[in-house]
Formats: sequence, structure tokens, C-alpha cells
Amino acid sequence: MRTDFGYFEEKKLGKPYDMKLLKRLYPFIRPYKPLIFWSILLVVAITFLDLSIPYVTKTAIDRYIVPQIDRGINDPNNRTEIGGRYIQVDLTAPEIRETVKKYYQWFDINGDVARIPYDKLSQLDREDLTRLRRQDFAGLTFISIIFLMIILINFGLNFVQRVIMEYTGHVVMHDLRMNLFEHIQSLPIEFFIRNPVGRLVTRVTNDVQNMHELFTSIISFIFKDLFLLFGIAAVLLSLNWKLALLCFTVLPFVFYASSIFASRARDVFRLLRVKIAEINTRFSETISGIKVVQLFRHEKQNFLEFEKLNHENYLAGMQQIRILGIFLPFIEVLGVVVLSIVILYGGSGILAGVLSLGALVAFISYMKMFFRPIRDLAEKYNILQNAMASAERLFLILDTEDKLTHPLFSMANKPNDLQMIEEISLEDVSFSYIAGEMVLEKISLNVRAGETIAVVGPTGAGKTSLINLIMRFYDPTGGRVLINGRNIKYCPPSAFRAKMALVMQEPFLFSESVRNNIFRDIGDVSDQELAAILEASNCKSLTDRLPQGPDTVLSEGGSSISSGERQLISIARAFARNPQVILFDEATSYIDSQTEIQIQEALEKLMKRRTAFIVAHRLSTIRKADRIIVLNRGRIIESGSHDELMDKEGFYYQLNQIQN
Repeated sequence: MRTDFGYFEEKKLGKPYDMKLLKRLYPFIRPYKPLIFWSILLVVAITFLDLSIPYVTKTAIDRYIVPQIDRGINDPNNRTEIGGRYIQVDLTAPEIRETVKKYYQWFDINGDVARIPYDKLSQLDREDLTRLRRQDFAGLTFISIIFLMIILINFGLNFVQRVIMEYTGHVVMHDLRMNLFEHIQSLPIEFFIRNPVGRLVTRVTNDVQNMHELFTSIISFIFKDLFLLFGIAAVLLSLNWKLALLCFTVLPFVFYASSIFASRARDVFRLLRVKIAEINTRFSETISGIKVVQLFRHEKQNFLEFEKLNHENYLAGMQQIRILGIFLPFIEVLGVVVLSIVILYGGSGILAGVLSLGALVAFISYMKMFFRPIRDLAEKYNILQNAMASAERLFLILDTEDKLTHPLFSMANKPNDLQMIEEISLEDVSFSYIAGEMVLEKISLNVRAGETIAVVGPTGAGKTSLINLIMRFYDPTGGRVLINGRNIKYCPPSAFRAKMALVMQEPFLFSESVRNNIFRDIGDVSDQELAAILEASNCKSLTDRLPQGPDTVLSEGGSSISSGERQLISIARAFARNPQVILFDEATSYIDSQTEIQIQEALEKLMKRRTAFIVAHRLSTIRKADRIIVLNRGRIIESGSHDELMDKEGFYYQLNQIQN
């Protein structure tokens, strides 16, 4: 599979096979095999109960309601018509004997048994008829009790089976979503640049949710529908094999229609997944850039673009409806055709005396049941295709190779030389985001513990890229980044990132309290420690103004406070981790002068006795740096202290002159 297979929604997927995708889902299902096994057993029991209902109906009709035609009467004294229907009664009961004596002319008496033609029953008084058919009424009562018990047991088993599969579906979805979330967190920054937020949100929410019905419906109910189909076929053949085979002549048409439906449904569901992801992406971008949209009065154009996407999604949905709208009625038509065959052939069989009325009723019921699982299988296939389209997208993310190698270290061979970062080196480091377009070229740099290194240069010189390589958000295209002489490419990132802190130009705050933003993933912190960090980072005046102090919950991205206040909180976050190395990526950009002074004071406190990398546009903020690195077009063109570089009157001198 190509490493970029399906990253962009406009690309058409190849031809992944359902069975391969189902096999890949198996590891998520394997822990819950016992639950699925019990669910399948319950489905088998439910299927047998469903199959028994028409047969119980047949028994009630043929044995107690409309007796079968008798073909075994050879007694010449028997006045009942040969081959006719009759009711047989026991003369040992006095009340029965009296009733038979009352209508003796219609009865054929043979010892303690009397028979009356079925067509004569309408001429008996109701009370006499009830008395004669008392055993039939008792039999019907017994059959009704059995019928009721089947329904109640069926209800109970369905309830238990549904609960088991719903639970299984939810825990499998939970595991799949957590696996996907964990994998996405481990992916390199490059992946998130190439994939918009809306698309990834669709994968973790909608696409995982689409897998729910796969686990709750498909797995067990496919067994039910298949068992039901084979069970009905067996019962029909046992009732009347000629009529059964005649009904089965429509099956080739069913299979042909199903194959066409399957081939067309898959492409439609793929298209629907793409359009939903595109809609989510567009909506996410609109919300994130709403200020720009409103500022440039782009609402109408943005609306038209969204309307176009929404209409494409509507057309894909209508295409799905058309496919289902043709297939399902076609199956219904085939069902009606089969019923017509059953009524014609079965009715002729009743008239000819070769088929009982109960058998015909059972046949009609079974044929209705026979097409129900076919319709269910079509709908389940509908769900399956939807789930497979989502599974394709999910596995495209799970198959994404992490371009940053993360070697595993046991406690025995844990890199102890990274416990204290004493030296950071770059050896002939080159880097490019796009092949052939170098951002950094042959950068060599050595920084000792406690040094403050400033990186300056024009926009696009590669300053932020240098910081990203040190943090190992990216791996260099060429050369090596070393910490204590060890290539960080072969170290677990957590081993050195835990000892670093990054203060970005645009800090990101979570929609949580100020306390949680500062001490995120850190254990319990005392009030004294909190107060000390707030004081050191110049955040105390900010938290004092907030309604609940440090426990005030911020809005998404910290938009409820100013950019300078967000920067102060990010500096407090760096203080809380007590890092050995601190990296500032233009931390004072877009800040007013008063807030800049507060930030500068906090940064100076944070840099004490620590290794520091400072990327800055404002050269006034880095004059005290031990060394200043000047980048231009991806290369180091100057290096030295502020005074040394000013004396050279080179590129750095010109930058100072421009700013002053």
C-alpha cells in the first residue's frame, strides 16, 4: 500500500477487499470473542424459535381447525365420502354420545368412535358443535400457550442478545477510537500539515461510529439471516419439495440483483465518506477563520462554496437512495411473484387433496420469512459497505508510517547519558519540507549547557525549522542532531523532550482552567508551588483579575484573554516543568510594549542556569545572548556576540540599522 494512499480526499481509493479489512478488524474483536460466541448461540436459538412459529400455526390448522382429508377409509359401511374431511369424536363420554344420537343420520359409528363429515358441522347447533369439538378447543388452547411461550422466550433471548452485542460494539468502538487517537498523537507534524483538522475529526468520530452497526448488527445477524434462509429452505422441502423447488426458481434473479447492488453501493458509500469529510473540513476552517471571513466580507462566497459541497453530498445521498430504491422494491416484487406461485400451485394442491390448508398457510408464512432475511442481508450489506468505506479511511491513518523512528528502550539500557543535557550539536544539518527545496543547508552548531544562543534572520531563513529539528518534530534531510554526542534519531523523544520546554510565538491553551494549562500532566501541586510559579512568570496579576483565579476555565484556544496573557501562561507552563533547555520561538512577537516588559522579565528568570535558544525578530531582546547565530537562506552567515557582530558591520549590523 502506498504511504500516501488516500491522504487527500480528492484521491480515489484503490480496490481494498472487504475480507482483508474484516481480517484487520479481527484484533479489535478478539478480546470479546466469548461475548460474540454467546451472541451467535442466542441467534441460533432465536432462529429456531422463528422457524417454529409457522409450523405451530400449521399444526393448529391441520389438527384442530380444519382436519386433513382422510384417504384411509375402506369400510363399505362407512357413509363418509372417501377422501373427505371429517371430525372424529369419542363416544365413551355420555354428553358426546347424546349429541351423536341427536344427529345420528350424519355420523358414521364404528365402535367407540364416531365420524361426521366436515361440511355437515355448519348444520349443528352451536352448543352441540362446541361440545363435539371440545378436544379441538383444548388443543387450540394448548397450541396458543405454546405460541405465547415461544413469543416470550423469543423476546427474552432477543433482549439478552441485543444487550450483549451493543456492549460488544461499544467496547470495540472504544478500543478502536483509542487506538486511532493514540496513533494520531504519535504521528509527525508533517502529517498534520497535510491533513486538515476536519478530516481527522471525521475519522475519529463519524467513521468510528459507522463501525458500530458493523459490530452490533452484521456479526450476529448475518448468522441469523443465513441460518434462517437455510432453515426455511429445509422446512419448505420437507413440506412439499416440488412447490419449494418451484419457489427457488427466483433465486438466480435475487443473486443477480444483489451483485449489481453490491458493485454500485461500494462506490457511493466511498463518495459519501469523502463528502462528509470535506464538509467537516470546510466548516472547521470557517469557524477557525471566521474573523478573516467577516473582515473581508467573504460570507457570500464562503456560503456558495459550502453550498456546493453540501449539494454534492446531497447528490451522493440521492444516488444511494436510488440504488436502494431500485433494489429493495425489486426484491419485494420477487417476493410477490413467489407468493403468487405458492397460492396458485398450493391452492391447486388443496383442491386436488395433495396439500393441506395448514401446509399452504405455513408455506406462505415461510416464503414471507424467506424474503425477509434477503431484504435484511441487503440492508446489512448496505451497512457493511458504509462500514467498509469508513474502515478503509481508518486504516489509511493507522497504516501511516511514522517517519520519526521511535526505538524502544528497556529500563536496563535506558540512555542514562540524557539525564543531564550537557551539549547540543548540529553536524552538517540540512532540511527540506518539500523535496528539492532546502530550508536549511549544512548547519553546524555546538551549544554547551548554560549557554544562551539567539537565532536571527529574515523571514523564511529557517529559524523555526532549526528549533523544530532540536525538538525533533522533524528529522533532518541530511546531517545529525546530537545531544551529549548521541544522535537523537535513535533516542526516544520522551527521553529529551521531558527536559525541554518550548515557548511558541502563538501559544496554544486548552479549554481548561489556568491551573490545568500550567500543570497539565503534572501531579498534585501545592498552593505554595503554584504561587511561586505564578510570581516567577508574572502571571499573578493575571490570575488575580480572573473570576475564579487560577481555577478560571479558559475558552477554546484561550481566546478569552489577550495574546500577551496567553504567552505569560505558556511561560508559567515552562516554569512548571523546570526544564534544562528552553526554546523561545519569537515569544515577544505581536505583544504590546508593557506586556513585552513583563514577558522579558519572566524569560530572564526562566533562562537562569539553563540552556536557551531564542528565535527573535526584535533584536533588542537578544543583546545579552552569549552567542548570536545569523541565518539567511538556510545558512549560517554570521556568528558571535552582539558587540562582535556590530563591529563587523555585516548582515546583523544591517538588521539593527533597519530596526532602529
